Formats: sequence, structure tokens, C-alpha cells
Amino acid sequence: MTTAELFVEATKKNYQFPFRGMINIIDLWELSVQNLDLVFKSLNADYKKSEEESLLSAQTKESEELSEKIEIVKYIVNEKLAEKKAKEDAKKNREMKQRLLEIKAKRQDAALEGLSDAELDKMIQAME
Repeated sequence: MTTAELFVEATKKNYQFPFRGMINIIDLWELSVQNLDLVFKSLNADYKKSEEESLLSAQTKESEELSEKIEIVKYIVNEKLAEKKAKEDAKKNREMKQRLLEIKAKRQDAALEGLSDAELDKMIQAME
């Protein structure tokens, strides 16, 4: 099942997730990664229980639903971690760009300071 199909299925069936009572799939996006980990642990424990109860039979609807819920939580965690990394990378890039611009400005100032008075006068007159 693709991710899109998984989310469609979860929305249609109105999956509820255990967190301070029950929350829906939309509420999962509001949780921190740490709280999503708590949801994952709870779902995983329930999944393991359901698997222990029926080792010989095929996957039950309950364990199938739990498996889908676990995949949804994993997906959201991975998305949140990717977003966080992208923000950190963008911040590092902005900081590095600023440093490079400052270095370039210093070099340009140093080049101007190295000019003779006559050269500076010529440049000033050209601007008037």
C-alpha cells in the first residue's frame, strides 16, 4: 500500500491513535517527535500483543489496522525529522553565505584602501 493509499484508508476509517485519550490522524501532525514516539511505543506494544495471541492464524483486522497506524506514525516522524534537518541546513547555508559576503566586503575594502590618492580622486570625480 502506498503512503497516499494508507492515509486515505486511515481517513476513511477515522483511525484513532492513543495519546492522552484518543486523537485522530490530523492531530498527529501537531505532536512533537518525542510524543509521536510515545504513540509508536503504545501501538507497537498493542501490535505485539495481537501477534502473540494469534501466531498460527493470518493477520487479523486488528493487527492489520495496528500495522497501518504504526506505518503512519513512522511516516510522520520521518517527515518531521526531514523538515527539521532541512531547516537546520538552510540556517547553516544562510550563516555561511553571510560570512562569505562579509569576507568579500572586507577584501573589497582592503582593495580600495590599497589605491593611491590619485586613483581615489579619479574614482570620486567619475562619480560626480
